[in-house]
Amino acid sequence: MEIRDFAQRILQSDSLAEKLQPLEGPATDRIPGPPQRFPLPARPAHLKFAGRKEAPAMPAPAAFRDPAKRAVAHHIMANHELQALEVMAFTLCAFPDAPTEFRHGMLPIMADEQRHTRMHAQRLEEFGMTFGDLPVNGYFWLKAQDFQSPLDYLAGLPLTFEAGNLDHTIEFEQAYEAAGDKKGAGIMRAIHQDEIGHVAFGIHWLRALKPTDQTDWDAYIDHLHWPLRPEKAKGKAFQRQPRLDAGLTDDFIDQIQHAGSDG
Repeated sequence: MEIRDFAQRILQSDSLAEKLQPLEGPATDRIPGPPQRFPLPARPAHLKFAGRKEAPAMPAPAAFRDPAKRAVAHHIMANHELQALEVMAFTLCAFPDAPTEFRHGMLPIMADEQRHTRMHAQRLEEFGMTFGDLPVNGYFWLKAQDFQSPLDYLAGLPLTFEAGNLDHTIEFEQAYEAAGDKKGAGIMRAIHQDEIGHVAFGIHWLRALKPTDQTDWDAYIDHLHWPLRPEKAKGKAFQRQPRLDAGLTDDFIDQIQHAGSDG
């Protein structure tokens, strides 16, 4: 299958099963086609984006002792993972001139996002819920509409949203563990490990595509579009080691850790 066809299937299908269908066999990139931007991804009716205030907020970790709150968290995170998949497909369609190695490198990450979505959705079923029972927002997708280059994508998704998830996944793993929910904790632990690789992809390609005389940090800042900003790339309990494991420099990590601080 052509990479473009795979990306278009994800964006144009209103079947969740089809969106999450793994890529079969090796992909080719012989016909990347012209740039194509999608204002919205097709989705089944029960998963179409609602207004941001209509979707439930993420429960506080202390509330995870309530099974219903843990289920809500899985529902929200399933939507996050699905949006990440859709944003990646959007990027492949919008920037066909990106290096072929970059485009091929996104495919295993997209497979991770498909798997993460299925993991959360399957766990939801064990709570007696179906993915789509609650309203979902399109926050990640709407931010992707500002991307004007692969560097914008790298700064926005892997180096902000996914980098922040290096903290959030550990926070939620601990919350599920504290609630005695080993399955939920295991899902978060597995996703955390994958996110390290996703952030590594982000910093590798930021370095490959930025001007050679520009620092990692300056390139990152130059390609963030408000309201995305460095403080969005971290959670409440900052985790340094996974960022080092992903290949971020000490200076870059320090800048993220202190972003948004006064003085």
